[in-house]
Amino acid sequence: QVQLVESGGGLVQAGGSLRLSCAGSGRTFSTYAAGWFRQAPGKEREFVAAISWSGGSTYYADSVKGRFTISRDNAKNMVYLQMNSLKPEDTAVYHCAARRGIYSDYGGGYDYWGQGTQVTVSS
Repeated sequence: QVQLVESGGGLVQAGGSLRLSCAGSGRTFSTYAAGWFRQAPGKEREFVAAISWSGGSTYYADSVKGRFTISRDNAKNMVYLQMNSLKPEDTAVYHCAARRGIYSDYGGGYDYWGQGTQVTVSS
């Protein structure tokens, strides 16, 4: 069993930066691939970024490529999402997720989810 807790969300002006953190519990968290997804009001959940269990491979949605960076520290059971050059359209609740096996942009393939952290970008 893995539990995920996100933090680091908040209100920021367009062009600003935020760093989201995802704390994973359980001895096996470091063996799971992880991903970040977001959901804005009235919209479907959207893939943002994913990372392999080792951190050696990453994958991004086109909408955030070049602005966001996903990383992890397995010694601390942490996954991060550094968000730069934020835009109002990045406003959403951001969720961390974990899954066995290879990382994926398909939310349905993830086994564990956090409660989410709100990110609001003002124009």
